[in-house]
Amino acid sequence: MLTQLPDGFTAVVTGAGGGIGSAVIDALLASPRPGRVVGVGRRAPSRDDPRFEGLALALEHKDERRALVAHLDGAPLHLLFNAIGLLHHAEGGIHPEKRLDDLDPAALSRLFEVNAILPAMLLQALQPVLKGRHPALVASLSARVGSIGDNRLGGWYAYRASKAAHNMLMKTAAVELRRLNRASTVVCLHPGTTDSRLSAPFQARVPEGKLFTPAFVAERLLAVLGERTPEESGSFYDWAGEPVAW
Repeated sequence: MLTQLPDGFTAVVTGAGGGIGSAVIDALLASPRPGRVVGVGRRAPSRDDPRFEGLALALEHKDERRALVAHLDGAPLHLLFNAIGLLHHAEGGIHPEKRLDDLDPAALSRLFEVNAILPAMLLQALQPVLKGRHPALVASLSARVGSIGDNRLGGWYAYRASKAAHNMLMKTAAVELRRLNRASTVVCLHPGTTDSRLSAPFQARVPEGKLFTPAFVAERLLAVLGERTPEESGSFYDWAGEPVAW
């Protein structure tokens, strides 16, 4: 697992309360190689493993991001896996749009905040522990519908646009992080349709065999991430290891 990283590496997983984030934590802890796995969610996750540390932080707030950095106490960060994302929120009136008439400025703003702005601000906060000379992998969940080149069906305006913005922010950050740490690799990842709260309202339309368990997705994404090199920093791959068009 993640052979680019040293034994005893330090990992941070954000969105740890979601299906994919939780499964990534389990996959990491199933290996003897990590020395420290920090899971961050709105509620502190827990695991029966002395290597695991669960934090309850609302990372959209600057002070909460600072608390995460302080918790790491200057230790080099080898793996950041960002699994935070938002597609719909019934209570907030946020649903994927089918047409222009469905667009709502508040919903657009909220999806951009969660899917694009927050991952970028997380990288900003964690710069001190990502820069240096140590191997550092940054993976952030994207979505194929965020691909401009692959958009043939339309719809889902806010989600598509926020993920496209996410991809540009990650690619741009990859350029800068390469200057701060030549051994850094930033990758956007498409997990496929995962059996989680995010996809639950839309699973009826998923073709047979294309709805994946969180455990399968976590295993595949970590495998894909483990194949990437610093020369590929700023790239976009799916769960099968195939590049996705921007």
